[in-house]
Amino acid sequence: MTRPSTAAFAVRPVLSVALLAGAVLTALSGRYGYHRDELYFMVAGRHLSWGYVDQPPLTPFIARVSTAIFGDTVMGLRVFSTLSTVATIMVVALIAREFGSARRGQVLAAICTAVSGFVLAVGHLVSTATYDVLAWMLIALFAVKLLRTGDGRWWLALGVTAGIALENKYLVVLPVGALLVSLLIVGPRSVLRSWWLVVGVAVAGLLALPNVVWQFQHDWPQLTVASGISADDGTENRIMFVPLQILQLSPFLVPVWVAGFRRIWRQLPWARSVALAYPVLCVIVLATGGKAYYALPLLLVLVAAGCEPTLRWIDQHRRAALAALPLAAVSSAVFTLPVLPASATDLVIPVNKEQGEQIGWPDFAASVASAWQTIPEAERSHATLLTGNYGEAGALARYGSAHGLPAPYSPHMSFWEWATPPNTNTGPVLLVEQERTLGFESHFRDCAQVGTITNIVANDADGTALVLCSGPTEPWSALWPRLRRYY
Repeated sequence: MTRPSTAAFAVRPVLSVALLAGAVLTALSGRYGYHRDELYFMVAGRHLSWGYVDQPPLTPFIARVSTAIFGDTVMGLRVFSTLSTVATIMVVALIAREFGSARRGQVLAAICTAVSGFVLAVGHLVSTATYDVLAWMLIALFAVKLLRTGDGRWWLALGVTAGIALENKYLVVLPVGALLVSLLIVGPRSVLRSWWLVVGVAVAGLLALPNVVWQFQHDWPQLTVASGISADDGTENRIMFVPLQILQLSPFLVPVWVAGFRRIWRQLPWARSVALAYPVLCVIVLATGGKAYYALPLLLVLVAAGCEPTLRWIDQHRRAALAALPLAAVSSAVFTLPVLPASATDLVIPVNKEQGEQIGWPDFAASVASAWQTIPEAERSHATLLTGNYGEAGALARYGSAHGLPAPYSPHMSFWEWATPPNTNTGPVLLVEQERTLGFESHFRDCAQVGTITNIVANDADGTALVLCSGPTEPWSALWPRLRRYY
């Protein structure tokens, strides 16, 4: 089978597009505030380990390094996220090059990636998805190189990338698995008969081993978390899968990735397994009730493939093209970046709830402090501040000390492991509950609501109940195991 050669890489224009996107992300990085997950990562970074209840160790480690180098601020925390996005844009352009795009096609691939809502959203924040999308694009690049050249040594590069990515998020097994299934269906199966595949799998396993051992030693808590999320959100995820695929990437890019799928299938038979991997992955995600964004990165591969036919369309419809890309950029920015006034983010939260999760945490801590002040001063030394979830605990860990609050405890996710209230804390307990739960409150005596969090946007913290109880019903050492929550 004839494999195409590749054009020179358009380094300067592609890098210019990537750096412009990075400059926009940097300029806006501190405009709202920390996301609830970022507050959690910062605490996790102070408890470095080979694993956590809900994730491998890489993202908390990067969060700690970033704040140590660039400062303990929102902007300092997000520097590596911005750099990861710059790299992602470059890699998608390289994928377009592998599909036969010359200078213009590579630049268009970079622009399409830079105006993608999904890429901007994960690039703006510190999240496991931020580094996951870069890993997926590198895996796709090496897979396309493998198929184009037939050189089995690319399995080693793919294995190294997958192994490192497994220390960030287990979802990386999805694109690799989808690609292997697609290779079995449409070929070329010859690449599966290489000893380099065995080497790549072995390297990936060795790199992932420290976290796998940690999970084994702790009874696989991440599987418990994943099954709980699927049970809670699986139906909604399936209903919203297609609409969110379109909205989160960008409706303006739909013709590009559709053209990319058609082009691969009709004109690039050596790469058909790459195109088929996307629908295979969609089936897997739908069957397991996963979130829509789990399959989104592979759409960027189809976008890269669709740039050549899109260029031909642009040459014939310049006016429409000149309007489409700016509209894609503006709409993506509005829904994923902090360009609106904070009080106006309710307009975009239905599509991207993560916008709202960056707003109101300093005020949240101040409200909790006001409730804490209702505890008589003589009783505060043996009182307990207990939050219902990791976001609340992370916010109070970051902002609470400025308001005279003690370190918070939480039975949620890895917070449960990091600290247990001492048995000497026999006094009042201030519960910070996203929603009042009688089963949770039954572990404490004489509970009464003393405050409510009122945020300027309808995020998860809005309406949080502040409930003051006279004390735990039994010693914390006996109570703590029963309070543990994985999701």
